[in-house]
Amino acid sequence: MTMLSSRRGCACCLPTLGRRGIFGLAASAFLAPMARAEDGTAYDSMLLTCIDPRLVTPVNAWMGTRGLTGKFSQFAIAGAPVGVVAPAFAAWHTAFWDNLGASIQLHKITRVIAVAHRDCGAAAIAYGDASIATPEAETALHTRVYGEFKTELAKRQPSLRVEGGLMALDGKIEMFA
Repeated sequence: MTMLSSRRGCACCLPTLGRRGIFGLAASAFLAPMARAEDGTAYDSMLLTCIDPRLVTPVNAWMGTRGLTGKFSQFAIAGAPVGVVAPAFAAWHTAFWDNLGASIQLHKITRVIAVAHRDCGAAAIAYGDASIATPEAETALHTRVYGEFKTELAKRQPSLRVEGGLMALDGKIEMFA
């Protein structure tokens, strides 16, 4: 079957992609990075959060209350800081640090915000069920893990600021010192 078109174009391209379409495609590929850099968006942070679906909406809503909607990159890993520092998850650590480096390079972030949560299954896997058996034990564990994360971040990326908190399943958050 022969296809006829009144549009002239390159034989290797879709029939609807003529010279103007090809030029537009090339121009958009060239101009897109500049538009992103010139649009005035100031990215602020990388959010480190858990993969737990129960926390997706509350964590993003909390970031919105801080005026950070659209101003942060996000890295989700089981346990949030637990996944980054726990020996049980050592194979994952490089993925976080590499992604953080990319976010610094691409988005010019100046801060990491680490949000852990209560009833975290990854914390139980890494440190045992007793580590999250009571609210006091949970708080102690996540405070210690956040301290380890903060220390490691200071070694690897000393210019970044860091904040951390422990979110309850109802969305309330306690910030670490």
